[in-house]
Amino acid sequence: MKPAYIAFFDLDGTILNTNSGKVLVRRAYEAGLMKKRELAYGIYLSLLNKFNFKDPVKIIEKMAKWVAGSPEKVLQELADDVFTRDLQRAVRSEISSEIIFHKGKNAEVVMLSSAIQSVCIPAARFLEMDDVISSKLEVRDGLYTGDPSGNFCFGEEKLIRLKEYCERRIYLPEDAYYYGDSISDLPVLAGVGYPVCVNPDKKLKRVAKRRGWDVRLWH
Repeated sequence: MKPAYIAFFDLDGTILNTNSGKVLVRRAYEAGLMKKRELAYGIYLSLLNKFNFKDPVKIIEKMAKWVAGSPEKVLQELADDVFTRDLQRAVRSEISSEIIFHKGKNAEVVMLSSAIQSVCIPAARFLEMDDVISSKLEVRDGLYTGDPSGNFCFGEEKLIRLKEYCERRIYLPEDAYYYGDSISDLPVLAGVGYPVCVNPDKKLKRVAKRRGWDVRLWH
C-alpha cells in the first residue's frame, strides 16, 4: 500500500542534540585521519559560520577538504563507529515516538540533512527510517577527492531535494512534514504543509511564532 504522506527529519540539532560533523572531525583527528592544522582550520571555519562572517555553503565546502585522499571504506567505518560510540546516545528521546506516530499513520519517514551521507546512513538505519537525502562527497577510485558530489544539501538546496523526492514519489510538498531546528532550514520549512520547529534557534523561533508554526521543545 502506498504511504499516505512523507515526514522529513533533519539530523543535526533535530534528531540529534549535537552536531554530527564536529563529533566526526574530532574522532577523525584522534584516529590520525586529520592533521592538527586541518583541525585548527576547521575550528576557525566553524567560528566564521557561527558569527555569520562567511557564506555557510562556502564554509561547508572548505571543511570537507580534510577527507581528500581518504578511502571511502575507512570513512564509512569511522562514521559507523562514531554513531555507535557517540551519536546514538545523542538521539533525542522523543524522536522514536514521533517516527512511530507517522508510521502508524502510514507515512514514509525520510532523513533530509546537510550532513554527509556516511554519517546519516547509520542514524537512519538505527531509527528504521525509509530513506536518506543528504550531502555527498565525491569519490574516485575508492578515494574521496575533497569535493562535493553535486550541491551540498543546505538551505534552498534542501527544498529543491524535497520537491524532487516528492515528485518522484508522486506526492505534494503541501502534504509533507519537515522537522528542523535552524534558520537555515527556513526555505524547506516554508515549503511544506506541516513545518515543525524542534528546539529552534533564536531567529527561527521568531519566525515560527510569527507564522504560527508548530514548535517542539525536546530533550
